[in-house]
Amino acid sequence: MEWKKSYLDLILVPLAILCGLIYHCVLWYRVKNYPLQTTIGVNSIGRRLWIESMIRDNEKKNIIAVQTIRNSIMGSTLMATTCVLLCSGLAAMISSTYSVKKPLNDSVYGAHGELMVAMKYVTLLVFFLFSFFCHSLSVRSLNQVNYLVNTVQYCGSSLITTDYVSELFEKGSIFNIVGNRIFYLGFPLILWIFGPVLVFVSSIAILPILYNLDFIFVCKAPSKTMSDQMADHRENKELRMV
Repeated sequence: MEWKKSYLDLILVPLAILCGLIYHCVLWYRVKNYPLQTTIGVNSIGRRLWIESMIRDNEKKNIIAVQTIRNSIMGSTLMATTCVLLCSGLAAMISSTYSVKKPLNDSVYGAHGELMVAMKYVTLLVFFLFSFFCHSLSVRSLNQVNYLVNTVQYCGSSLITTDYVSELFEKGSIFNIVGNRIFYLGFPLILWIFGPVLVFVSSIAILPILYNLDFIFVCKAPSKTMSDQMADHRENKELRMV
């Protein structure tokens, strides 16, 4: 009997999560091999060029660099705070015995026993906790960049270089992207409270939206990898210096 009540939850919800994972695996492959066909790849190259420009003309652009990085930190901090608030609300719902959860039982299509309700809230809690963790790592990396971006040209150490600061800035941005993606995938799971069918439908519906935001359709020819693009940029910069 328990299987008959929860078979939709056990099939549709993992399938919805799997569709999101497959999409992001394909996106990761395209970013690695065809960066100019994805917004993430183009933005990554742009960030590397921007940080090099800020370091090269640091005396003129140091305030712009600090303010821009500070805005990125504020964005990650806002998302981390939102995740903490959602986790606090979910934790309160899990530990609550308030009768607001009982009227939902009649309208929920799928399992709504105590074990399944607890599983729904715990799954949501895990998603938002991982999002908070990624945004916290993003804030950590961006804070370090905020200090180092103005010290590279004055530091005689070979460890703190433009490439090091650029990699650290890119790492912080990637953590921010991952945290946002986990946050996005967590929102359809909120509808699990009202049934697994809504989770599956909303998860499928969000994929075309992400596809149109993640991929660039102008560049149809095969693109170079991100490392090749950065190598070409360094060669052009050396030629200009000569």
